[in-house]
Amino acid sequence: MTPQDLAGTNSAEGISGPWETTSAPGSFGRLWRVFMTARVAIAVVLVLLQAFMHAMGSLANGWPIAVCVAYLGATLAIRLWGRPRPPGRMFDAQWILTIGTDVVTFSLLGFVQSGSINYTPLFALPVLLSSVLGPIVLAFGTAASVTLLLLSDAWWNSLQAVGDSSARFLQAGLSGSGFFLVALLANQLALRLTREEQLAKRSQSAAHMQTLVNELVIESLADGILVIDIHGVVRSANPASIRLLATQVVVRGRPFSLATEAAWQPLADLMRQTFTTQSAQEAEISLAYPAPNARRLHVRTRLAASQSGGHESLCVMFLEDLREMEARVRTEKMAAMGRMSAAVAHEIRNPLAAISQANALLEEDLHDASQRQLTAMVRQNAQRLAKIVDEVLNISRVQEQLPAPQAGALLLDDAVLHVTTDWAHQNTATQRMCVTTDSANAAVRFDPEHLRRLMINLLDNALRYASTSAGAIEVATQLVRPGLARLNIWSDGQALEQAVLTHLFEPFFSSESRSSGLGLYICRELCERHGALIGYQRVLRAATEGNEFFVLFNSASQPLGPPLAHIDTLLV
Repeated sequence: MTPQDLAGTNSAEGISGPWETTSAPGSFGRLWRVFMTARVAIAVVLVLLQAFMHAMGSLANGWPIAVCVAYLGATLAIRLWGRPRPPGRMFDAQWILTIGTDVVTFSLLGFVQSGSINYTPLFALPVLLSSVLGPIVLAFGTAASVTLLLLSDAWWNSLQAVGDSSARFLQAGLSGSGFFLVALLANQLALRLTREEQLAKRSQSAAHMQTLVNELVIESLADGILVIDIHGVVRSANPASIRLLATQVVVRGRPFSLATEAAWQPLADLMRQTFTTQSAQEAEISLAYPAPNARRLHVRTRLAASQSGGHESLCVMFLEDLREMEARVRTEKMAAMGRMSAAVAHEIRNPLAAISQANALLEEDLHDASQRQLTAMVRQNAQRLAKIVDEVLNISRVQEQLPAPQAGALLLDDAVLHVTTDWAHQNTATQRMCVTTDSANAAVRFDPEHLRRLMINLLDNALRYASTSAGAIEVATQLVRPGLARLNIWSDGQALEQAVLTHLFEPFFSSESRSSGLGLYICRELCERHGALIGYQRVLRAATEGNEFFVLFNSASQPLGPPLAHIDTLLV
């Protein structure tokens, strides 16, 4: 490859030197300082050598010492005050001074001290300097100038000496060819070095970006992820895992050890089993925290083992709350049951209507009391079936129906008095019920017909379990604070069992064999659609414990949404 080809190659790549487009000037700066320090060291050696020769009486004059001292001063000045800067396409003053100083100094030493010491090997320094830190043009230019100087020195010596001077020209030519070869090889190695460095930087940047993406994904995962070493030290943990492991709402420092908590012992055992068997593990474990913080987790482990054995293996542990898994399964099952129940209800409705109509026609022609008693039984059970069908169909209607944003405000006290009065007359429960309105007739966002359905479901439920004494059922409204009203329906029934409380607002769940278990579920759905909140608590009223269902309403002036994220402060 000719020098012209190499120069064209560099031009085609759009660069004039190996370091011009590098993204890490620190590499060029380090090499530059190494070369400048080497120049200072060579200058010091030359000064010491000339001083020794002068002391031994080998120098005819003091010019060599003067040249070496001047060269030492120049190299120190550039090393101390020079700034590493890649040479441009044209030779700038810094590089002319740096390389030119070396070439001129070594040439002068050979001229003023000819015959005693051969300074030709020192020319390798400026050739290497221009080749490694400069473009190929500067490298070949330096090699060419050194070659011309060697040839000029051989020609001058041939004029001064008598005899055959071909050996001197041959030595100068061989040295010049060697310098050209050194320039070519050093420049290509420098180019290769810069390409590899830029590739490494791009790879490092891509790996860093991928790491950031992975961390972002892991941070946003709902499942907990732990990265554990063979000693049980957690190297990395996402927020979900901290939430599942911590006994309090405290972000633990990382890394931390699984041995610090006794409740984490099942996790440590599963980790050790993973490392021992060198295979993935899966298990359901319990974290034995004091109640009510105990947790049941579904844990899966995977072993991240080094293929070459140069790095330690890590255990990646995936944590999932079993309560959330069971809730998702339960939600899916309820959705499937709801769709199936709605389809069955549609199919039952028409035959049921035909049975009711036929029973009514038959009852008109019957006069015997025993026979009319049978038709009454058919009528009552048909009505019961019709009610169940309506409740099942109401679920799908409630789920599909959204409250109109432009719906007018509902005056809570007036609506509650109207519904309770009608219900008490229909169920002959006037003597057993007490109504108190104290919400200043707050205007709330709720559909009147939906509020009637909500209250009738809650009142029917209260009547089913209340005693026959006066005041066994209490209905009250109150203004909790500006913008938030509350409706309470209390009865003096027995406390609910824990199994009932767990599934209180779920569909198709009831402690009564003759109930569909849809009333409270419909109440919850209606409240959620209107931005209200329904709940249950066991409270004391007039020295009597009872069951209270309460509903929190947003004011009609408030934006649509749940009234509160936490209702503990409102429970009385």
